[in-house]
Amino acid sequence: MKEDVFYGKGMAYVKKDYPDIFKAVVGLNEAAYSGKVLDYRTQKLIALGITAAASDDRAMKKQMMSAMKEFNITRDEIVDVLRVVLLTSGNPPFTKAMKILYDITE
Repeated sequence: MKEDVFYGKGMAYVKKDYPDIFKAVVGLNEAAYSGKVLDYRTQKLIALGITAAASDDRAMKKQMMSAMKEFNITRDEIVDVLRVVLLTSGNPPFTKAMKILYDITE
């Protein structure tokens, strides 16, 4: 979500019709991805793990594609993140994420 790129389709309406809310979301985005200790690449991997743990198909796909495009994050690096998802969130979110990963990388 860095650089005002928001994946929710509704954000285009918010930006157009409610600029005050959009500005607040942009501010929160900037605060969250501050890079004070962890760099943006690491934060992107964390975001990927969170969306996978939540079993959010659309967000997982977007996070994976963004990570690979922005940072050349490899499939093996994503699998390392998903190993933690398996441990902390169980098999269903893990296998769903693996399927999405292979769908976009093969």
